[in-house]
Amino acid sequence: MPASETGGEDLQPIAGIDRLIHEPARLMIMAYLYVVESADFLFLMRQTGLTAGNLSSHTSKLEAAGYIEVVKEFVDRKPRTMLRLTGAGRDAFREYRKGMMQVLGGDS
Repeated sequence: MPASETGGEDLQPIAGIDRLIHEPARLMIMAYLYVVESADFLFLMRQTGLTAGNLSSHTSKLEAAGYIEVVKEFVDRKPRTMLRLTGAGRDAFREYRKGMMQVLGGDS
């Protein structure tokens, strides 16, 4: 029976949701990076509440997908890791948001 006959909503758009981004920790990382030019690893760790190892694991997956760029440098002889969304990452996050709005019945 079609969803319209059962009173259910059509959830077809959910099939196209980017599962890499949809994971809660990676969604938080992508959302924070979407609104800033770049962010320090420690800043993201504090904002997301993730441990260093967990954040590192998730950022590695996002980097491998080409969604974020990780730049490691030294500032005053101390290591600093900066993260930023790539153009592909920005596009992927926009598409994710658009798809979720369709699933949730909002405007895209």
